[in-house]
Amino acid sequence: MPINPERKKLYPDNWENISRLTKEQSGDKCKLCRTENGEPHFLTKSIVVLTVHHINNDPTDNRKINLIALCQRCHNILDQPFRRKQKSKGELL
Repeated sequence: MPINPERKKLYPDNWENISRLTKEQSGDKCKLCRTENGEPHFLTKSIVVLTVHHINNDPTDNRKINLIALCQRCHNILDQPFRRKQKSKGELL
């Protein structure tokens, strides 16, 4: 999932390295459903692209404990309540 351009400034300059290391440390698998990066997802059959999720939804908090490698499906599921909350406040996503 690409980073929303409005939020890009919240990420550190070395985000690509942080993201890569997080995915490597997960064994290149989603930490929730265990699907492998680059393989078909067992439910959707689409090719898995791993992403990195900020558990507390704060992209400025890049502590190891706050980051988790997820497939796009799991990432979207976890982000859904946060997105709804932002929409109800009338904020940009």
